[in-house]
Amino acid sequence: MKSIDSFLAFYGYLRPVIDIGIIAFILYKGYEVIVKTNSLQIIKAGVLVLVFYIIAMVLHLETLLWIFKLIAPLLVVAFAIVFQPELRKMFLKLGQNQWFAFGNRSKHTYVDSVLIAAEMLSKQKRGMLAVFLRHTKHEDIIQTGTNLNADLTSSLLVTIFGMDTPLHDGACFIQGGKLVAAGCFLPLSEQYDIRKTFGTRHRAALGLSEISDSVILVVSEETGALSLAYDSKLHYDLSVTEITKILENLLDISPESYNMEDTIDEQKKAD
Repeated sequence: MKSIDSFLAFYGYLRPVIDIGIIAFILYKGYEVIVKTNSLQIIKAGVLVLVFYIIAMVLHLETLLWIFKLIAPLLVVAFAIVFQPELRKMFLKLGQNQWFAFGNRSKHTYVDSVLIAAEMLSKQKRGMLAVFLRHTKHEDIIQTGTNLNADLTSSLLVTIFGMDTPLHDGACFIQGGKLVAAGCFLPLSEQYDIRKTFGTRHRAALGLSEISDSVILVVSEETGALSLAYDSKLHYDLSVTEITKILENLLDISPESYNMEDTIDEQKKAD
């Protein structure tokens, strides 16, 4: 009995900590979803309406309170209509979010092939758009291109994007060690403050990142710059080292698992 009483007494002290910890965890995850989907507009609008309602209550503005009560259902519908794109992105991200992720998941080596191709295309000033699939499925977008389901190699990617093939203008979709499809058309970004110097590839990469958890690698045809789009943001002109670290984090890739793709040594070839 004493042990039970001691446990209950200890739990009495621990319970507020657990309570606060769970609430903090939920708030943190909610904040992550809001930030990643650019849904702060919804929060700001809701807070503004709440502020006016509190002012009306404190100052006993009966007419304003009556109006709020009258139009409250209409406000909910109006919010759903006006902020429909933001709400859709927010709930999409919420459904994709892995709340409890512990340890390392499966290791992959396919990214090396993509980075080799990206570096080669960057030197040639040839554009590239590669989508790394994560949890969101894109069957409708994939159907706009050509299904390949081919083994992923840098040579294949360079052939697709380095030449004026029918597939070089679209995006390729990559999952694991497979090149799922190529020549796919991505939705363009809805953001109005994107740089005017960005072309269609960058806008398409950013557009897909706004509606999914995919990671999109872009090689600029004009400058050769390498960029990554994810979580509704475009990270422009990154080094291969920076891209590697980001992909290791987002795609759960361990540096120890890397097996660099065999490529022809140009110096040996010349000898």
